[in-house]
Amino acid sequence: MTTDANPLQSNKISKVLITGSRGFTGQYLLAELKKNTAITVIEFQGDLLDNANLQRQIEQYAIDAIVHLAGISFVPDADSIKVYQIHTLASEQILKFASQSPTVKRVILASSSLVYGLNTHPKETDCPAPINHYGLSKLAMEQLAKHYQDKLEIVITRPFNYTGIGQAAQFLIPKLIHHFKQTKPILELGNMNIARDFSDVRWIAKVYTALLIEEPISGTYNLCSGKAHSLSNILKHLEQQSGHFPNYAVNPDFVRSNDLLSQYGCNKKLMQRLPQLNSIVFNDTLDWMLKE
Repeated sequence: MTTDANPLQSNKISKVLITGSRGFTGQYLLAELKKNTAITVIEFQGDLLDNANLQRQIEQYAIDAIVHLAGISFVPDADSIKVYQIHTLASEQILKFASQSPTVKRVILASSSLVYGLNTHPKETDCPAPINHYGLSKLAMEQLAKHYQDKLEIVITRPFNYTGIGQAAQFLIPKLIHHFKQTKPILELGNMNIARDFSDVRWIAKVYTALLIEEPISGTYNLCSGKAHSLSNILKHLEQQSGHFPNYAVNPDFVRSNDLLSQYGCNKKLMQRLPQLNSIVFNDTLDWMLKE
């Protein structure tokens, strides 16, 4: 892992409200902000769909920025109306109240690479084409955000897959790590030929911190490594590091009919804007999780 040479310092943003601060990403962002900046962090409390509470918290703390991370994190859980309530309608309320605030300057919205649908190597200028409710709800949020660009600096992130210690067990990498730690003889998986773009949550936290501090920074950014990591290579690395060599079985219930064999993002725009952010080698992420 490579770390930044100097702590990040804030010139403009001094107080930030974070939604989803107790979630997987939020916990790492909190730690990064407390470690590397003088920014005061306010953690959003209560129901995100309670408009009165939302407006009160935005107004009472005289915040400079909002990082909106709260959402439904696991895609199979996202096929209901609630995903639109959380991702789209609540986000629109955040933007509305932020635009009415005399202090809020910047809002960072966590979208998703799922807005790209079946695009195998998407960049930010590609036309979105989501194929599920999760992606559609995030794209709707992005479209609504355009109506507030004349009043706020709006940053939209489109994260690809990322992982780390503390991610929920239903996600692929934590599931693999758990299996290898338990040395179970059989590991059931879906399509064994897939490859995906994976990053480290610690790096993601550094990106969000930099997006808070950079001037100006409005726009849409892919958060990704720019590399496709094959499942077979991930399994080989875990085998080598753990000394455990399980048998693999394909469970048809885990196979998605519309799954791409390979997808990885283009991170050129992000790295040109934030060249100081050295990524973390994904095998180092796996080793970190395996040793925890």
